[in-house]
Amino acid sequence: MKKRCLWVGNNPLYIKYHDTEWGVPVYDDAVLFEFLLLESFQAGLNWITILKKRENFRSAFDNFDYTKIANYDEYKYDELLQNVGIVRHKLKIKSAILNAKLFMEVQKEFGSFSAYIWSFVAGKPIKNNFKNSAEVPASTALSDTISKDLKKRGFKFVGATIIYAYMQAIGMVNDHTTSCFKYSEF
Repeated sequence: MKKRCLWVGNNPLYIKYHDTEWGVPVYDDAVLFEFLLLESFQAGLNWITILKKRENFRSAFDNFDYTKIANYDEYKYDELLQNVGIVRHKLKIKSAILNAKLFMEVQKEFGSFSAYIWSFVAGKPIKNNFKNSAEVPASTALSDTISKDLKKRGFKFVGATIIYAYMQAIGMVNDHTTSCFKYSEF
């Protein structure tokens, strides 16, 4: 039996996410936006709630196509507010639309969102050495720096804790515990 990070537990959805996605370095802008959108909706909720609704989000938000999302109008906004398959939070939905627009502005400035976000770690993941989940921080000075920069650019729902979870999800930090089978992969 594989030894995993303790937070995974026995939930098949968590197991699949942990084993195939969490902590794997992502450099593709489309996937980076998907995680940014999902993490912003996760604020104040458990990640499992978002994972369970992920395919509903994918359908509701045009496969996470930020070019389409950036052009959503009031009709589409109202449609999203009525969609029981996603988290129906007015400000989070508005922020998804705004963040899609800002995401593209960052792309114009840096060539890609990937170039921007990975510049904070010189393009390489930070490998931490946590023995158990209790040692893993909710945020760090780096997530605070990134959060402040994103907020300065106008992004919403990008606090330091959300950004640290984002950094973990996209593999900017390897927070697999040292006993986890995934720890040595990156």
